[in-house]
Amino acid sequence: MRHGKKFNHLGRTASHRNAMLSNMACSLIEHKRINTTVAKAKALRVYVEPLLTKSKEDNTHNRRTVFSYLQNKHAVSELFRTVAPKIAERNGGYTRIIKTGFRLGDAADTALIELVDFNELYNPNAEEKKATRRSRKSTKKEAVAVFAPVKTEETQPEVETEEIAEIETKAEEPAEVENEAKVEVQAEETETVENEVQAEVEAKAEEIQGEAEETVEAKSEETVEAAAETETEETKAEESEPETDASEEEKN
Repeated sequence: MRHGKKFNHLGRTASHRNAMLSNMACSLIEHKRINTTVAKAKALRVYVEPLLTKSKEDNTHNRRTVFSYLQNKHAVSELFRTVAPKIAERNGGYTRIIKTGFRLGDAADTALIELVDFNELYNPNAEEKKATRRSRKSTKKEAVAVFAPVKTEETQPEVETEEIAEIETKAEEPAEVENEAKVEVQAEETETVENEVQAEVEAKAEEIQGEAEETVEAKSEETVEAAAETETEETKAEESEPETDASEEEKN
């Protein structure tokens, strides 16, 4: 009977299981998240979190202890250099397991296991809390900076305020003059552009009128010529009619 035996062998021998978990731990440290089955993810969490706790204190003993589990110097250096500073303020719970459904081949229950502090999308409020912290010294300085101008304004005499107003008005005058000059220049430019456009329109209209007049004259000349031709034909026909009548009478 297996009463009280919570150790999951994962259907492997001890050496095979330790090698598998060591490789998975190295992959998790290097890539910060891996996809696997739920059973392997739970076993990996129990295996890797004590190593993450040891990485908080960087010394030779802890490095050698972690290396005895991982057997990968690159993973050890990554753990102590980049991962340890991120998890320094966290007291346990360094990993998160998210179930991702069932695998198509064998319908195994799959999951994603990741390091909590390296997922910025899942914890969007982590940076905002750090940014809103303020020390007491900074608040005092801000209070002094806020109230200091009020005291100076109260102590300023009226003469100085008048002089300042005159200086401001003098400084504003050249700006107004420049603005007026710019407006005048822009108005002149618009007027010149409008005049040019009007001149072009008038020239085009005159050209169109000239062409229309020429066409009208040409048509009138054609009509006059056609009328003259018809008149000449009519006169010729009238002259030929009496001749035909005389020839008929002679024949008779």
